[in-house]
Amino acid sequence: MVEVVIKMFKSLSDKIKGKKIPVVFPEAMDPRIQAAVARLKAEDLMVPILLGNPEEVLSSAKEKGINLEGIEIMDPNNFAGYDEMVDTFVELRKGKATKEQAMTILKDENYFGTMLVYMNKAAGLVSGAVHSTGDTVRPALQIIKTKPGISLTSGAFVMIRNEGKERYVFADCAINIAPNAQQLAEIAVESAKTAKVFDIEPNVALLSFSTKGSASSPEQEKVAEATKIAQEMAPELNIDGELQFDAAFVESVGKQKAPGSPVAGKATVFVFPEIQSGNIGYKIAQRFGNFEAIGPILQGLNKPISDLSRGCSEEDVYKLAIITANQSLID
Repeated sequence: MVEVVIKMFKSLSDKIKGKKIPVVFPEAMDPRIQAAVARLKAEDLMVPILLGNPEEVLSSAKEKGINLEGIEIMDPNNFAGYDEMVDTFVELRKGKATKEQAMTILKDENYFGTMLVYMNKAAGLVSGAVHSTGDTVRPALQIIKTKPGISLTSGAFVMIRNEGKERYVFADCAINIAPNAQQLAEIAVESAKTAKVFDIEPNVALLSFSTKGSASSPEQEKVAEATKIAQEMAPELNIDGELQFDAAFVESVGKQKAPGSPVAGKATVFVFPEIQSGNIGYKIAQRFGNFEAIGPILQGLNKPISDLSRGCSEEDVYKLAIITANQSLID
């Protein structure tokens, strides 16, 4: 399984190598961030930007034997474009923050880093090694915001098995507890885009306990309605529902239960009706089915903002940064 993941990340690395994609890392004093950034720079996979006091960051890295030579370290307290950033933030927040409040808020590394992304000085951001998910996602929702026609961000997992021959996307397994039909449709469309990042041809199944009206309930009706909305949002994609998992996954069952469906029996993107089934489902696949689960990957934002676990390793930082840079290449 380890070799499969290595191959996949080699493929993702090849897509961004030499393209000089700028990615900002607000948590510059963390040794996991420092080590990952040094590696990403050395391999020419992106242009990392660290946030912090340059002298303190370099001293901290040197103590740990990490070479940050040639890596930009931007100090939020001594930034030439600070006045412009403050004015932009005030305008963006439309009366929700005064100039004085903005000057205080933007001393926070996550807010500062997110503004760099908004102002096109970075293509994406990776944080969360020290900060909570809320501290990472909140600035993104306030500043970067969700894409046109998308009202929420969601969390997808890429599931990998069988030497990488089996690759699937599961969503939403991490963020939205009980999405309504409109939100479920948006998750479906954004999950298809995530699939493309990982070279997965998106055949999107909206899952239920019912297939094409075989049962009737408000829960089933929500998924059926979400399917119609998603198909209208992205007519170029193969999207179908509502489908039971076996109808979505097993070709013979799909033909029997949903004849004529463009997705049944060959789904690659599985959209769960709510977070309980999504979270349980990916963990069952991971533990019973020996799938490698990569994520959660945040989707739905105008620009990629990625949230690490505070228990992450240097390798986790390295991989999520590669995913973030790849997301910046997808419309």
